[in-house]
Amino acid sequence: MIASFSRSPLLPRAAAVLALFALGLGLSGCADMSEGMTSAFADPAKYDLYECKQLEAERKNLANRAAELQGLMAKAQTGAGGAVVAELAYRNEYIAVRGQAKNAEEAWQRNKCHETPPSPAKPATASVPPTSDRAGRSSVRSGNAIY
Repeated sequence: MIASFSRSPLLPRAAAVLALFALGLGLSGCADMSEGMTSAFADPAKYDLYECKQLEAERKNLANRAAELQGLMAKAQTGAGGAVVAELAYRNEYIAVRGQAKNAEEAWQRNKCHETPPSPAKPATASVPPTSDRAGRSSVRSGNAIY
């Protein structure tokens, strides 16, 4: 007699779930891929010879540029197909700026730099208000008048 094997409907389902689980585990390593990619887009030795004042200015510039790119990506994502446009237009530059900022921050810490304190504000000079004639009109003449 030939033994008949009955196929259980649970077997293909279990195999599919197992395959999806394995795929999820395999892709979970890519979740933090942007951190590794930042070093690929930036020169790690760029800031080695910078002084603290140069690093301070560069860190501010990079922070401003990263914020600007984030704003541009957020703005692009509001439109139709915006996610694709944001990725194509801004993502590579954003990753490069983040890599440069990371390298500048490492050089900042390695050089033991400190933020320069803001300079004290200069006292405001009192401006002289324009005088007016008897009719209440200002004595300051228009720039387009012919004299």
